[in-house]
Amino acid sequence: MKKRSTEKTPWDAKKKALQIAEVAQSKHAEEIVVFHVSGLTSLADFFVLCSAESEPQMRAIVDAVEDSLNKKGARPYGVEGREAGLWVLLDYNDVILHIFKKEAREFYNLDRLWGDAPRIPFPEVPNEERPRVRKGKRG
Repeated sequence: MKKRSTEKTPWDAKKKALQIAEVAQSKHAEEIVVFHVSGLTSLADFFVLCSAESEPQMRAIVDAVEDSLNKKGARPYGVEGREAGLWVLLDYNDVILHIFKKEAREFYNLDRLWGDAPRIPFPEVPNEERPRVRKGKRG
């Protein structure tokens, strides 16, 4: 039983979850985990959890995910926590993205709460192999 009628999208929920994880990684999100929760809850099929170091990084992840999925015709049903800056949730019906500041992730501990859910392998690129982000303008 789904919480809402499922909207048809050009790709399935697993591919959507992995795309969200990939986009978050491109914005240097850390500790990315993709849980397959459909057997445990009717809230969604997949949860994507990730951590960010700062509010600007959280906003960058949110903006990049929204832009990427908008190009595929998917818009979030809801966005929560954008203003609070500790935990942002993007609800795409079959996939829910949770972006935490590290201290909020440790406090709420969704990793433990959903620990019985199967994890979908996601090849996280180590920090030292990621492209460096330039700070400031060169000139």
